[in-house]
Amino acid sequence: MKLLLTSAGIKNPTIHNALVDLLGKPIADSNALCIPTAGYGHPMGSPGGAWRFITGQSSTPMCELGWKSLGVLELTALPSIGAERWVPWVREADVLLVNGGDALYLCHWMRESGLADLLPSLRDKVWVGLSAGSMVMTPRIGADFVEWQPPTGGDSTLGVVDFSIFPHLDHPDLPENTMADATRWAADLPNPAYAIDDDTAITVTDGTVEVVSEGHWKLFSA
Repeated sequence: MKLLLTSAGIKNPTIHNALVDLLGKPIADSNALCIPTAGYGHPMGSPGGAWRFITGQSSTPMCELGWKSLGVLELTALPSIGAERWVPWVREADVLLVNGGDALYLCHWMRESGLADLLPSLRDKVWVGLSAGSMVMTPRIGADFVEWQPPTGGDSTLGVVDFSIFPHLDHPDLPENTMADATRWAADLPNPAYAIDDDTAITVTDGTVEVVSEGHWKLFSA
């Protein structure tokens, strides 16, 4: 897959242009599925939050960008309906828009649903992650971000990329997300890590990693 890993969605023209480049065509010609699942696993998540994400009423632009079509893919429902129904939905989409919330909860349901196993075959698709929707692609999220406890324990996620992500750097409503906090968090990880603010995203295409930003960020070496 082609990845656009954001902290807070498509927040500025630079990230918007990166999304269009990954799609290879206008947003208005692209079919999207949004995945709200991660929001249900986080202590701050709510049904209202899922509704705001889906309807474009949140402060994290994803679903309201003018897609040709937009559907909802709820991962917790997939095991009960069978892959023969939902896999064609995913294959027909151009892009998956993945909400924030709890990365470990999202990771669990990506595995339980079978979506995680499907990812390697989706080479022409674009994955747009928002906070936890980005962190789930990393090898580990770090102890600071563990809220929901997976059955296997730990803080490991899918490991599609080889770096971790500290989102919402220096966010005014998150006093625990300073650069000093990010530095301490990164020191406990065995892999490289990025701290990114809400005006920053990371693209990954065929193994090539690029930071696209109108804000500030930092790469911590392993």
